[in-house]
Amino acid sequence: MDIVKIEKTELAIIKELAYTIWPVAYKEILSKEQLEYMLNQFYDVRALETQLEDKGHVFYMVINESNKPLGFVSYELDCLPQKTKIHKIYLLPEMQGTGLGKKLVNFVKEKALENNQIAIFLNVNKYNQAKFFYEKIGFAIVKEEVIDIGNNYVMDDYVMELIL
Repeated sequence: MDIVKIEKTELAIIKELAYTIWPVAYKEILSKEQLEYMLNQFYDVRALETQLEDKGHVFYMVINESNKPLGFVSYELDCLPQKTKIHKIYLLPEMQGTGLGKKLVNFVKEKALENNQIAIFLNVNKYNQAKFFYEKIGFAIVKEEVIDIGNNYVMDDYVMELIL
């Protein structure tokens, strides 16, 4: 397994992965309508380009020996002073529980430490089972937030942080 940087020309791979992963990850949490709305808002190639070029998000994907994409992560250094935010971290359903999620978090942790960050943080839906994974690897809930994402939808999240 390798973790490789995603360039602008490869963002369609991230979109394809998200459209495969999200319906499984969020089927019990989000309505079909909200799921489609959020995928269109956050994973349209133009939206991904904006995240990459204008917002400073860095994208990496995990590939296997055959160069098949298995998941991805995006993060932003100094999203808050000396704190790196993991904006996206997803694996194909069949890859969950294999240690790849922890490998991706550790990868971001290394990048954060190289850039003198003091913590990494992320948002997780309050009803997402991933919360337990993050707690297991050392993240703690630091606050709750409800984010209006338009179209009468909100993200009801925990903000979780890992001190480096």
